[in-house]
Amino acid sequence: MALILNIETTSPVCSVCLAKDGAVVDFRESREANSHARLLTVMIEELASSNRISFQELEAVAVSAGPGSYTGLRIGVSAAKGLCYALNKPLISVPTLFSLAHGIQQKIKSATAFYMPVMDARRMDIYTAVYDNEGNEVLKTACLTVNEESEKIIASFGDIYIGGNAVNKCKSIFTASNIHFVDEVDCDSRWMINIAEEKYRQNDFENTAYFEPVYLKEFTGKAGN
Repeated sequence: MALILNIETTSPVCSVCLAKDGAVVDFRESREANSHARLLTVMIEELASSNRISFQELEAVAVSAGPGSYTGLRIGVSAAKGLCYALNKPLISVPTLFSLAHGIQQKIKSATAFYMPVMDARRMDIYTAVYDNEGNEVLKTACLTVNEESEKIIASFGDIYIGGNAVNKCKSIFTASNIHFVDEVDCDSRWMINIAEEKYRQNDFENTAYFEPVYLKEFTGKAGN
């Protein structure tokens, strides 16, 4: 049972929330383009102030660990590390795609479905993985090209639900009848809560000094927040 600050900056959405014992205390989000560096610390301070919580009361800081935007990842991880160092609190990493799969699952709530979070990786590429209903990763996290070959792999899992900021890219190619699309699901710090809480219970923490996010692709110099 813990009070955890959750930070999500891997996509164009900048999102932070406070969670206690696995439930949302308060939440902030911005969809303003290229705003992560400017707004992240402001939103974190607003959360603490409006809920009359001292940062020292936090038991841990959780950060979405990628894959995703190179710039967004650096901003989120740097902020999380800075807080952990200053407060002497543990750092929890939450796989971004696993978190996004939780968001899809909460919308669908099927006992037999598979869940495929998709994040834009430029051109026709996506960052993705596939999870079963129990959260097992049945297709490893990877950068895939959306084409007929990748559709064959995905369609082999049975009823599969795809959601994320690359869903429209997938709609343009994937037409198999067992592939379903879930609109309006994006990276969100609230999807991180249960994962972060479970990691806290298991003392599954990162080495703050050496932790690096998951990029999958090399930095191109054109990545947005």
